[in-house]
Amino acid sequence: MGGPGRFSANPGLDYEIAQEKAVSLGRMGRRLEAALAALAAFDAAPTGAAPDGKGERPALVAEAAEALWMLAVQREAVGLCSYSALLRDYAVPAEVADRMGPRGA
Repeated sequence: MGGPGRFSANPGLDYEIAQEKAVSLGRMGRRLEAALAALAAFDAAPTGAAPDGKGERPALVAEAAEALWMLAVQREAVGLCSYSALLRDYAVPAEVADRMGPRGA
C-alpha cells in the first residue's frame, strides 16, 4: 500500500488489502479476548469445579499465550509495534505474556 503522500496504481486493491488486515486484526483480538476470558473464568471457578483442573489450566494459559503471539505478529505486520500497549489494552496477565509463542515451541 502507498504511504502518506504516495499515489497507488490500484486504490481498489489497496482498500481490499486494508480491509483484510483489519478483519484479521479483529479476529486475532477476539481470539485473545476469548482465551483470556476462559482463563479468568477457570480461575474464578470454585476449587474442584473441574474434574481435572490441574491439566486444564496449563492448557488455557498455553491457548492464551498462543493467541497473544498471533495477535502480536499480526499487529507488527501492519505497523503496530507497541507490545506494551497490547499487553495493557488486553490486560494480559504476566503468566500469559511470559509464555507468549506458538504452542509446542
